[in-house]
Amino acid sequence: MSNSKNLTNEKKYNKLIVVLSILIPLVVVVLFGVKIDAELPVFLPPIYASTNALTALILVFAFIAIRNKKIKLHERLMKFAIILSVAFLVMYVAYHMTSDSTSYGGEGFVKYFYYFILITHILLSVIVIPFVLITYVRAITNNIEKHKKIAKIAFPLWLYVAITGVVVYIMIAPYY
Repeated sequence: MSNSKNLTNEKKYNKLIVVLSILIPLVVVVLFGVKIDAELPVFLPPIYASTNALTALILVFAFIAIRNKKIKLHERLMKFAIILSVAFLVMYVAYHMTSDSTSYGGEGFVKYFYYFILITHILLSVIVIPFVLITYVRAITNNIEKHKKIAKIAFPLWLYVAITGVVVYIMIAPYY
């Protein structure tokens, strides 16, 4: 596919990327304010923490696959990582709509470490959205050189968000 065709195809997605990059965090914030008086049949935090852990593993496997020129495997793994991230988000929002937030009970340095990890996790989880979407669009429009460039930013951000999601869960789990 020619560069001009790639650029045209990418531009078709740009408005959607902007809308989703703004809409997803806004919807999450709004839904956090909605409380449903219902009890979920399962306790979601360990499930969505496991989903984050699996996402991190899949991202690493996808990185290894592309380094070994296994393009189809890389593509499948990245699509799976996106599906896992969406599943995480749905479970996370569902939990917070049906349960009160849990306060962290640690003290001293550990408390500051927890809040540092939590805050960077939350901020980067918002920031990574457009990076992942742009990286994905560049892949599906076959703009591989630009895909590689932005993937070098998206991958570590996404991996950090996935790993710190697990760390946050492990640190707050004793206080549920």
